[in-house]
Amino acid sequence: MSTKEVQAETAAPAATRPATGPTVKLDDTGITNAYANVCNVSSSREEVVLVFGLNNAWERDASEVRVKLNSRVILSPFAAKRLALLLNSIVQQYETRFGAMDVGIAQTGQATT
Repeated sequence: MSTKEVQAETAAPAATRPATGPTVKLDDTGITNAYANVCNVSSSREEVVLVFGLNNAWERDASEVRVKLNSRVILSPFAAKRLALLLNSIVQQYETRFGAMDVGIAQTGQATT
């Protein structure tokens, strides 16, 4: 596409462009990264709390396992549901590409043979 075509498209009146809502720009300046291999979830009527941490206990026979918590995310129930849908979608895509994951949790409501 030429520069003139791009300018013509951006100069088109708003009435001729489809209404798609506002453009969202994400600002990741100052973002921090944290790895988590543990997650705990609690909730009340007003919020869902996700607490993430790191389990460094590599020994299976340890009498006590210490998990260093490093992040807490508090969501509204609506945001939590949207997150659940997004996570379910990404896990399905992952399993389609790489195969089913067994996370060691018994599935309820499914017949076993």
